[in-house]
Amino acid sequence: MTRRSCAITVTGIISALLLVTGIGLVLSQAFRTLVHNRLKKEIVLVSGSKVFESWKNPPPPVFMEFFFFNVTNVNEFLKGAKPQVQQVGPYTYREYRYKENVSAVENASKVSAHTTKTFVFLSDKSVGDPVVDSITTVNIPAWAVMTKLKGSFWRANFVSILMNSVGSGLFTTRTVDELLWGYEDPLLVRVSATNPEVEKVFGLMYKKNGSNAGEMVYHTGQDNYLDYGRVDTWAGQSQLTFWTSNQSNSINGTDGSAFHPLLSKDERIYIFTPDLCRSIYMEFEKDVEVKGIPAYRFTPPRSVLASKEENPANEGFCVKPQECLGTGVLKVSPCRKGAPVVASFPHFHLAEEKYVAAIGGMAPQSRHHQTFLDLNPTTGVIVRANKRAQVNILLSRILGFPKTRTMNETIFPVMFLNESVVIDDASAAKLQKLLLIVSLGSNFPLIIVGLGAITLAAFIVLLIRARQQKNEVKRIVFTKALYATSTEDDTSYCPVSDKEKNDPQNGTFIGLTEKSDPQA
Repeated sequence: MTRRSCAITVTGIISALLLVTGIGLVLSQAFRTLVHNRLKKEIVLVSGSKVFESWKNPPPPVFMEFFFFNVTNVNEFLKGAKPQVQQVGPYTYREYRYKENVSAVENASKVSAHTTKTFVFLSDKSVGDPVVDSITTVNIPAWAVMTKLKGSFWRANFVSILMNSVGSGLFTTRTVDELLWGYEDPLLVRVSATNPEVEKVFGLMYKKNGSNAGEMVYHTGQDNYLDYGRVDTWAGQSQLTFWTSNQSNSINGTDGSAFHPLLSKDERIYIFTPDLCRSIYMEFEKDVEVKGIPAYRFTPPRSVLASKEENPANEGFCVKPQECLGTGVLKVSPCRKGAPVVASFPHFHLAEEKYVAAIGGMAPQSRHHQTFLDLNPTTGVIVRANKRAQVNILLSRILGFPKTRTMNETIFPVMFLNESVVIDDASAAKLQKLLLIVSLGSNFPLIIVGLGAITLAAFIVLLIRARQQKNEVKRIVFTKALYATSTEDDTSYCPVSDKEKNDPQNGTFIGLTEKSDPQA
């Protein structure tokens, strides 16, 4: 066997081995399974894991924007006209969040922590000064007190007189800073004199700067990667008590800061949010890309805040049958000390048209008012997110308060917030590097198949060239044979001389002469 034929044989054997091995590994998914199992072991809430420190102190900056609805026709509304509001904002704060009192519990299968949030005002990202800018809006303390007295005519009359004496109306004008972080309300001051449990100070974010929402216990994900970051208990409770069904009172999902790896487009993402006093879910909407990182966008569907007629599973959120609202709004009075607070998406996004039409100035748009999460499906890391929610007050006619006699039931918007985050460049670079390693590991069998295909191509080229050279040799041999036959017929060979024949220096010489005709 020649050297060339040996090389062809070896190339063919190598290409066959690479192709068979690569295709076998692709079909068995062995490398992909190996890489995924490694991810599941690394992405756990255990001290020393790759994600533990970033879970405790998230590096990407979080921003909280507040938008208020300034009422421009209070007097006309009190006389029966349609209310008109004007959106004012944003007033932007940098939100710092970190987990404190972190400790392992139940043999390190779970971890407990308090998530503390602090807010710092950012003037360069805001429309004005919250200490100076004033907003005319619903007098929430007054409506909370009036709602408490529903059905008690004589007490309602007494409080109505009290409201007039302290100058507390159905609407109030306060600075943004007061509305957010608190002010001493004159009506609450008088009420607290006889009821010490009532706070004198009211603010939409009162006591929420530098505080936490209570202890949460999380699953680490060691036993099951799908449980990574899932909330087990909140404030010592594994079940809520605000609603009327076990399903509605269930604590499902994470706290919104962590999600399990290897996400699927078909699954629902559950999030427990103490601000809404319930769990919500999100579903896949579309593929997106953030800073070169692929992500799945999950958004809450209309069914999350749908009416009980549209989604029977939501019937448990009706504390009383007569208090069931329509699609797109949720009355959260049970966890707001009975205050007539209603939650929705900004500008009543995904809500029934009647809520939008009732307030002049509402213009819902998905681009500006949709809540969404962009999650990298391989790692579950949040690469971009916008949590948007609106605070509304349920206004209605209340017996004993003459100023409300012209009012129909109205869900009145007060303000909405936009809590946003985008992965920082340093974290994005680390994630891209990790995804490259995962991709190479998972697709290593394809690399083997590719090498097999290359060697197969080389094998085919070598075979073709060998065949061509073989044909060329046959052609040359045939040509030489043809000319050799004609020469033998025309010439004879003889030594030139005996002297030259035996000369060692000159070698042997042969003379060519024409053949003589033997008959001549």
